[in-house]
Amino acid sequence: MTPPLPATATASDVRSALTRHADPERAVGVASFFQARPGGYGEGDVFLGLNVPTQRGVAKEFADLAYDEVRDLLDDVEHEHRLTALFIAVGAFRKAGKPRTRDDDARRRWHELYLDALRAGCIDNWDLVDSSVEALVGEHLRSLDPVGNDTTLLTELVTDEHLWRRRAGIVATFAFVKAGEAEPTFDAAVAVLDDRRDLIQKASGWMLREVGKRISRDLLVEFLTEHAAGMGRTTLSYATEHLDASLRTHLRQL
Repeated sequence: MTPPLPATATASDVRSALTRHADPERAVGVASFFQARPGGYGEGDVFLGLNVPTQRGVAKEFADLAYDEVRDLLDDVEHEHRLTALFIAVGAFRKAGKPRTRDDDARRRWHELYLDALRAGCIDNWDLVDSSVEALVGEHLRSLDPVGNDTTLLTELVTDEHLWRRRAGIVATFAFVKAGEAEPTFDAAVAVLDDRRDLIQKASGWMLREVGKRISRDLLVEFLTEHAAGMGRTTLSYATEHLDASLRTHLRQL
């Protein structure tokens, strides 16, 4: 039986809840998957062996966790502590954006907390980035200026050489794609054309593919026709995987 939640939950309470579900045997496989080995992109990361649904369940239990407690979790060495903290932050951010609970100040504070953690190196694997940046950066920027779309922060992130900050800048554009706006994704893809790191190429190709699927196939093809010659093979492969075979072949030959 799950113990009752304390009246005012803390980061320690979340840690205890996650520890109850730890699976050391599974943790070994997860660490391998996320390349926690020396020289891997996740080198030094520590895993408890929890699956994502379990972490989302814990995040739901602690949905009202305070900013400072969430930030405390983001400083932890355990991967699942940080991912659960991000699930809590995204949930609180989106709750503060609903008409009945609209709180722009709260959304701003969650956004700033996220950027602080990103710049401090606490968000340091692709699942941590991908599960949170669309909301806490992309949606926040669109809500500030849905017409003009000040993308200065996106530019700052995608031109940062740091792997995770650059990936964050790319994946944050998903919020714009979902709103029918392709330019931030195109700008990000151009900015990282010369970056041959696998996790950057995959992110760029993924976002470009979403432009073609959600906004305009023709717009994507036009962009790829102009830029395919300078793209890495992985980016182009991801971006074109939903296109017909003859068109994929044509673009890849460029």
